[in-house]
Amino acid sequence: MAEPAAAAPPVDRLAIVGLGLIGSSIARAARRYGLARDIVAIDGDEAVRDRVRDLAIADRVTGDAAEGVEGADLVVLCVPVGAMGPVAEAMASRLKPGAVVSDVGSVKGSVVAAIQPHLPDGVALVPGHPIAGTEYSGPDAGFSTLFAGRWCILTPPDGTPDAATERVRALWEGMGALVETMSPEHHDLVLAITSHVPHLIAYNIVGTAADLEAVTQSEVIKFSASGFRDFTRIAASDPTMWRDIFLNNRDAVLEMLGRFNEDLAALAKAVRWGDGDALHAMFTRTRAIRRSIVALGQDTAAPDFGRPRPEEDGGKA
Repeated sequence: MAEPAAAAPPVDRLAIVGLGLIGSSIARAARRYGLARDIVAIDGDEAVRDRVRDLAIADRVTGDAAEGVEGADLVVLCVPVGAMGPVAEAMASRLKPGAVVSDVGSVKGSVVAAIQPHLPDGVALVPGHPIAGTEYSGPDAGFSTLFAGRWCILTPPDGTPDAATERVRALWEGMGALVETMSPEHHDLVLAITSHVPHLIAYNIVGTAADLEAVTQSEVIKFSASGFRDFTRIAASDPTMWRDIFLNNRDAVLEMLGRFNEDLAALAKAVRWGDGDALHAMFTRTRAIRRSIVALGQDTAAPDFGRPRPEEDGGKA
């Protein structure tokens, strides 16, 4: 009896623009799980292209975005938010009818505004945001299981064909992600408080510690407790990416930062006046939030949050 035919991959030709942590992880996962017949890696950095060839995580590597997206069924932009518009403009003329363009940016409203005007008729935009990552960057930082069990939020604009959204959903689910859809505006408000403001706070605290280094004779670094170490992990994230995130989601970030400042003032008042009941109530409520995150499988109680290192995946798929 003949063997049943293997299921066709959800994407025939997948083009990935930008082969850093996220882009190289997508390439590895797509290859490992058979999610694309043909994987094209596009990056403007010659050193990155050479490394991608060495790692053999793509079928074709090019520095020309227009050439690379030709014939692609799905194009995923893994570049800083500020570069989305120029990349979309550069590749638009070579996108085939029926192609779908997506991205992995942490801001969605400005991404839609930057990309959509450049797309020709018959090409759909389905923005995406995988809520996964590490503080490492570059093609060697990626690993195929980065998205397993993590959320990916899709934000298709009004009028996007269902088939286009389902094509992007199939890719992310094939990589092990949990997929949710919402409007770009709602995404930006939610991520402002869950990601963007925490990063802003981390950058600020680590910057304050750096200013204190001379005063404390390097004891800030020497005696770093776990709380400060976790802040430094967040603050080690890619500076170009986070600069663009804050510039492109400023309204939501400022709204959430205003609410944070009000709550911080109330907490400072409790400390100043020795209000132990108020402090205990706050800490009890926030402890419950942490336990809920662990219970949902979105983190672990293990040391260093149990985050994998790239070498655990051998640096490859």
